[in-house]
Amino acid sequence: MSAPLLFRPSPDAVYGFPHAKRVAQVVSPYQRIEVWDTPQLGRLFTLDGRPMTSTGDEFIYHECMVHPAALAHPLPKAALVLGGGDGGAARQLLRHAGIERIVVAELDAEVMRLTREHLPEVHGGAFDDPRVELVIGDAAHYVANAAPAQFDLVVFDLTPPDSPAAGLYTQDFYQQLKRVMSPIAVVSVHLGSPYFHAGRIARLLDDLRAAFAVVRTMNTFIPLYGSLWMMATASDTLDPAALSADTLTERLDARRIDALMHYDAAMHAGLFSASRAVRDKLSQFLKPAS
Repeated sequence: MSAPLLFRPSPDAVYGFPHAKRVAQVVSPYQRIEVWDTPQLGRLFTLDGRPMTSTGDEFIYHECMVHPAALAHPLPKAALVLGGGDGGAARQLLRHAGIERIVVAELDAEVMRLTREHLPEVHGGAFDDPRVELVIGDAAHYVANAAPAQFDLVVFDLTPPDSPAAGLYTQDFYQQLKRVMSPIAVVSVHLGSPYFHAGRIARLLDDLRAAFAVVRTMNTFIPLYGSLWMMATASDTLDPAALSADTLTERLDARRIDALMHYDAAMHAGLFSASRAVRDKLSQFLKPAS
């Protein structure tokens, strides 16, 4: 039976899918996980009523979260995905020739089980690749006990800060994370909608800028999230926004990455360019530069 699937990105906004069909539901120790079929975006899953990933547009989010940061690194070999239980980030990371190890640190085993069963298009078999290591449990605990200086890339493929992942969006955790990052490394973080979450985005950027020397914002429209969506890269050494189209093309060719559906060298600069409206929206919340 179909039913309305509605999302509320803020108290004053609502959007959704009027003829969605729920195909699975589990209440885990951490959250309510639901899988839905929709006419518009195919199969998707939600956590506590929030949209996470759909088969119809996941490539937009995962390509932007992975490739700009990964291409900024001259030769990434090891990556850490915080969250990422749907496998989409791992799938994109595996496209990079030279990647030898990917650790996916997912809190909730039920997320991995349901998405592995119901959204195979998203993970694309990534969890069966011997380079991918699955760690179920608290990502903060994993990072605290991991060997130092081992990861070239870190992807925050997490629920928002007002969720079980709250402790990972803090300056204290960023300092812990830097301990396990290699001397040349970059982090990718999703921030939210500048129209619905401007205050939250500003707080996240302030904390990232307090922890990392180079922080750059990206933005692109993601249908499942109902809005323009912002992401960020953070590093002490690498600046993805400074890469030229020629350098990006050379690295994409060298790593044998083709057939991407959203991201490419031509749109890279635009991804890092925010409109005046977005800049104005955020400016009222951002701390002034010292």
